[in-house]
Amino acid sequence: MRSDRQPTSYERLSHPLVREGGELRPASWEEALDRAAAAFTDSVRRHGANAFGMLSCARATNEMNFVAQKFTRVVVGTNNVDSCNRTCHAPSVAGLSAAFGSGGGTSSYSDVEDTDLIIVWGGNPRFAHPIFFQHVLKGVHKGARLYVVDPRRTSSAEWADRWLGLNVGTDIPLAHAIGREIIHAGLVNETFVQRGTTGFEEYRELVEPWTLAAAEAETGVPAEAIRELAHAYARAERAQLSWTLGITEHHNATDNVRALINLSLLTGHVGRPGSGLQPLRGQNNVQGGGDMGAIPDRLAGFQDILDPEVRGRFEKAWNTDIQPHKGKTLTQMFEAMDEGELKALYVIGENPVQSEPETLKTTRRLESLDHLVVQDILLTRTAELADIVLPASASWCESDGTFTNSERRVQLVRKALDPPPGARDDIHIICDLAQRMGHPWQYPSAEEVWDELRSLSPIHRGMTYARLEEHHGIQWPCYSEDTLEPGYLHARLWSADPVERGIPAPFGLVGHSPPVDLLDDDFPFRLTTGRRLDDYNTGVQTSGFSSPLRRGELLDISPEDAELLGVADGEIVRVSSRRGSVLVPASVTSSMRAGLVFMTFHFPDQVDTQLLTLDATDPIAGTAEYKAAAVRIEKVAQPAPDGEAVAAAT
Repeated sequence: MRSDRQPTSYERLSHPLVREGGELRPASWEEALDRAAAAFTDSVRRHGANAFGMLSCARATNEMNFVAQKFTRVVVGTNNVDSCNRTCHAPSVAGLSAAFGSGGGTSSYSDVEDTDLIIVWGGNPRFAHPIFFQHVLKGVHKGARLYVVDPRRTSSAEWADRWLGLNVGTDIPLAHAIGREIIHAGLVNETFVQRGTTGFEEYRELVEPWTLAAAEAETGVPAEAIRELAHAYARAERAQLSWTLGITEHHNATDNVRALINLSLLTGHVGRPGSGLQPLRGQNNVQGGGDMGAIPDRLAGFQDILDPEVRGRFEKAWNTDIQPHKGKTLTQMFEAMDEGELKALYVIGENPVQSEPETLKTTRRLESLDHLVVQDILLTRTAELADIVLPASASWCESDGTFTNSERRVQLVRKALDPPPGARDDIHIICDLAQRMGHPWQYPSAEEVWDELRSLSPIHRGMTYARLEEHHGIQWPCYSEDTLEPGYLHARLWSADPVERGIPAPFGLVGHSPPVDLLDDDFPFRLTTGRRLDDYNTGVQTSGFSSPLRRGELLDISPEDAELLGVADGEIVRVSSRRGSVLVPASVTSSMRAGLVFMTFHFPDQVDTQLLTLDATDPIAGTAEYKAAAVRIEKVAQPAPDGEAVAAAT
């Protein structure tokens, strides 16, 4: 370890820090920037541009993310840029792009209010996406039926007409069984399938083995409930299907997404008002970070980096060559640290020590780097490992710029507060580094950055700041300053004209693959993870504040399992996986089914849940399987000291 870990400080960073003698000490901006620029330059000179990686911030503005990815590609000369999109919704982007050519949700929040049926699959939006859930409730109050598919009987499920409690990791068998039932019941939207899709016959053959009985045996969902959902979804005039991390945080996450998209293709619930597909983003700008090109395989506007014509436009604008291949994902960057291929990492506003699985492995990887530079508003656990820490003004109220939400709506924000003395604007910090590395970048305003983005991204071209302010946000695509496009995507697939229809949407031919971490006699319980209403992600931005809602970390466990283990509500238990152990109070709740337990990542200074998770990843999107760890649970005789966590000997 670079130093003994101290409890995380929740005071805003007010001056740069540099590492000296194994410890972080205060430094001037000039020293910190000089050191950071020299470190990156040294790494590129000695090991090449691809030894560098950038993690951009899903909570910062679109403008910051655009400048961050431009720095990576222009100043350093690599496509190794990614963000927490990889941790949550990269599979959604991959699945939607494969089906429709773009990685955004296909409908608007208003469509959820004006629909006949809503499916929430693999999430608890009442807690994790409360703004979206208000639109769900408006739809329900207007008469829409609500189905919730989730291993837990969540607070969202309490509002549902029916809850389908499936076994963790069996989403594809359930989706395939729904599809098969729709086909066998003669409820396929044949007009849409013929016009707008390809691969239907192959899909029909794929799902044939998943009878209602076979699906019930695999998923735990009663056959009658599967049949009810299939008929309700197919017969609805308008239907919305939304999903979140219960679908995307699996080793086969992209396949999960494709399986859900198949259902919309089968029924024609896409490309029309009131119908669509909605991946729910958990942070304020996960969608925008990807839109801006802060991902390794796409330039701004989801333009394919492998396309020579696309690269040519950016190369002309930036007067530089762009590498003609995909960069490394976040996951691949960490794997490259193991191989000694990645030597320098620039982290802006992300906290991978706490957000990545297998905390000890992540920490060792970061410590192996020659150079780690972290730019953030707080001293996160990742920043504690850094060689250089740069204090930023990245909070939402301290910057001008834009954010893009889950419905693809770009919204303008204005600076309301000054940052703490000593902190600097994120874009200015990046420009300072660029200048020291031989690129005479000036300090652009947020609007100037946005106008550069608009000149390169067709889907954003019509969104001037003035129009964004006038319309209180605009959804992409917006190709012209004179028009606004409908809020739903892919209406072209309904066209009778083959030319207008364009490329059809293919059915995804995906098979079932159970969770990697197998249950056995030593580890008989399935741990799934998620969020609670009372806190936020890794807790960095919320754990420094007291609230009557905040109870600290808990292990949700069913009454049946609590009785079996002799555990009472509030008693301390030891939760162990094949990677580590933690001590945590038990919370006995009827929301859990027997054999299933639940924890969050919100309280790392009390309980480090990531000691338990594993880094089995989706081969397409690189997202880890946070949702399906195998664990055992043991009652602890005496209360444990606050914050005690025990790592496995391995």
